[in-house]
Amino acid sequence: MSESLAALAAALPLASGWSIHTLWMRRRIEAGRRDPLTGLWTRDAFEQSAARLLARHPYVAVVLLDLDGFKAVNDNHGHAAGDAAIRATGASLNDALVGHRRAVAGRLGGDEFAAAVALSDPIALPWLLRGLHGEITAPFRHAGRDLTVGASIGAALSSDIPWGTGRELSALLRLADEAMYAAKRSGGGWLYPGAIAPAAGTTAGRRTGRPGTHTTQRREAA
Repeated sequence: MSESLAALAAALPLASGWSIHTLWMRRRIEAGRRDPLTGLWTRDAFEQSAARLLARHPYVAVVLLDLDGFKAVNDNHGHAAGDAAIRATGASLNDALVGHRRAVAGRLGGDEFAAAVALSDPIALPWLLRGLHGEITAPFRHAGRDLTVGASIGAALSSDIPWGTGRELSALLRLADEAMYAAKRSGGGWLYPGAIAPAAGTTAGRRTGRPGTHTTQRREAA
């Protein structure tokens, strides 16, 4: 009996060491799937989570957004300000989705972001997009001053597409992308296929070759 206890006592540190190592490895893997600036999921991780939402829920909004005036922030205030704008956008995206338990957000690269949100009722989509646009276009604080960027947002709703290959995430992302650029061509704001016209803010700084908008509310970035 004493030999068994001694063997168990000797094995405990080893087992504990493996547990710590496993936890460390999981955290490393998790960190590799997160965007370092915003903490949002990277493209691959976002697409995997969004695909699971689509498989489990009848109404899922797939949202794409692109910042307007981001180049002007970089050019006029430096790359640190551009990084602050990206961080503020990530925080705004999280804030806008805080009331949605079944949602995932990611940074696809540069100043492009995406979200997938399971809705209890499709009628909630305009309120979701309006709130998201308001959060992102609110001023953020950097180097003692308030800065703003605009946003063009497009969305597609899974229930508007028949079951089958059209319900794949890639198809919804394509529709959301088309809506996003339609909103951008109209001066920014948000748009989805069922909307009559994009809701836009006031014209402001512009990205190269693209119109841009912003509105004024609030946001602070570290």
